[in-house]
Amino acid sequence: MYRIITVEREFGSGAGQIASQLADRLGWKLWDHALTEEIARRSQVECAAVEQLEERVDSTFRRLAKVFWRGSYERAMPLPDERAFDCDCFVATGKEVMKQAAAAGNCVIVGRGAPYFLREEPDTFHVFCYAPRAEKIRRLREIGKSAKEAEELVDTVDRDRIIFVKHYFNADWPTRWLYHLMINTAIGNENVISTILNTMHGLEHKSGINLTGFPQAQHEIESQR
Repeated sequence: MYRIITVEREFGSGAGQIASQLADRLGWKLWDHALTEEIARRSQVECAAVEQLEERVDSTFRRLAKVFWRGSYERAMPLPDERAFDCDCFVATGKEVMKQAAAAGNCVIVGRGAPYFLREEPDTFHVFCYAPRAEKIRRLREIGKSAKEAEELVDTVDRDRIIFVKHYFNADWPTRWLYHLMINTAIGNENVISTILNTMHGLEHKSGINLTGFPQAQHEIESQR
């Protein structure tokens, strides 16, 4: 029986909204912004109001941290002062929070390396959401981004995720074999949710799919705390 769903995604694909609706449908806890808040609390840094940080590729730390910190937020997301902690500590804290959330079960976790951290949990169902470029730009425009800003974000954010995953998991993003389901969100949120639930419930009646055997991470997160 699956008790956890991880949702990884291309930026702008609407996966955050889909994850929220999925959690509501199941009556499960959503770990998205709540995960950001818990990481901030444990790291003793502030999780300030959204829409304060200009989205741009800058220093290595801020580039990697923005990928992790943002979660599903396609609006700008503020970062804590990098002097407070480094990115390794930041990611290690996130892993700790996600492991505890998974132990509690009945939750949907959005991004932040969750499918990698929880790859060996047999009760976790992994989903990857993607969409055509035009669809991602359309969704971003719907939440108030200008056409130019939407295009720039679509062209840069996932590039930073590639760097993040290669750095911390020594893997190529997206790691296709890691997911039970990869789905195009252009078919609409309701169709995506129905497909996720139907596929998950169908697998529950089988012996399951072994997604273990992930290669050794380049950085041992456990040793960094």
